[in-house]
Amino acid sequence: MVRIRLSRRGKKGAPFYRIVVIDKEAKRNGAPIEEIGTYNPETKALKLDKTKAEAWIKKGAKPSSTVVTLLKK
Repeated sequence: MVRIRLSRRGKKGAPFYRIVVIDKEAKRNGAPIEEIGTYNPETKALKLDKTKAEAWIKKGAKPSSTVVTLLKK
């Protein structure tokens, strides 16, 4: 099953996330199928390609609960 979820990057104490399409069984920072956006929780900056996200959801990818919250913004 394919999921849309966050992949953590950044230094200790300064998180930065990439929004990725990845297999459910893969590691948190494993190789993604596709990267569709970024999120910086410190500045609340969100960059997301909504057309790619919608296309993956139509193909059957399920977004995580955190990504659902970000998609609503």
